[in-house]
Amino acid sequence: QVQLVESGGGLVQPGGSLRLSCAASESIFSIYAMGWYRQAPGKQRELVASIASGGTTTYADSVKGRFTISRDNAKNTLYLQMNSLKPDDTAVYYCNFYPPIRKYWGQGTQVTVSS
Repeated sequence: QVQLVESGGGLVQPGGSLRLSCAASESIFSIYAMGWYRQAPGKQRELVASIASGGTTTYADSVKGRFTISRDNAKNTLYLQMNSLKPDDTAVYYCNFYPPIRKYWGQGTQVTVSS
């Protein structure tokens, strides 16, 4: 079973940037669509961005123009570049297939945007 491990979160000031990484234990990104998701306290988990096997990307309206999803197939790594971060971006961020598969939810990585 493939394993997905998120990293790169942290505390950042409003307007700052972070790059999240999702390392896969197998070469899956060229085969399957993947997504970045987030869950803020008291809210449901939501899709932030997705990337199809062919490379087509989609973004939630709330992050469009600020976040970029990408992948490096050779490194089996999915990325989420987050710029112009806002306090509302504070959440635990997860990677998963798109659409998501329940058993592949990992621990996620915490992103906190605060001054």
